[in-house]
Amino acid sequence: MSDNAQSTTSTPRRVVQRGLWFEEFDEGAVYEHRPGRTVTEADNVLFTTLTMNTQALHLDAAWSAQQPGFGGQRLINSMFTLSTIVGLSVSQLTQGTLVANLGFSEVAFPAPLFAGDTLYAETECTGKRESTSRPGEGVVNLLHIGRNQDGVVVARAARATLVRKQPDD
Repeated sequence: MSDNAQSTTSTPRRVVQRGLWFEEFDEGAVYEHRPGRTVTEADNVLFTTLTMNTQALHLDAAWSAQQPGFGGQRLINSMFTLSTIVGLSVSQLTQGTLVANLGFSEVAFPAPLFAGDTLYAETECTGKRESTSRPGEGVVNLLHIGRNQDGVVVARAARATLVRKQPDD
């Protein structure tokens, strides 16, 4: 191409991944987060030891094999399960738009998760309101649910978040 010729190629549209602005959350909507996360024994041991949770149900295979109730298997650390279902939601819901977590409530683990299980997450927007003390932000209430590969609910947690409103351009 000569120095005088103009390029006919245009700059491609660029899209930066982000979460939802306050206005984009729909109360009652259920957001499914995919792909899931297959949990390994290494995940469990690493998370359990990093967090100093020395519960034998997570670390000691021989001891766990003698305990009733879970088929002799070690349990995946429930805090790993909670962290993962929230983490699975980040890219879709809160990446770059979250200001803060305000708190968790109603945390429950109704069924165990084991190494080799695949964890899937979904989040329901259970309510939202504009912040009265922080202009440009709003409170969004979320219900995170984690299910294993068979659809069994293994974790549930209500969460209040502070989310930015869409900036005026």
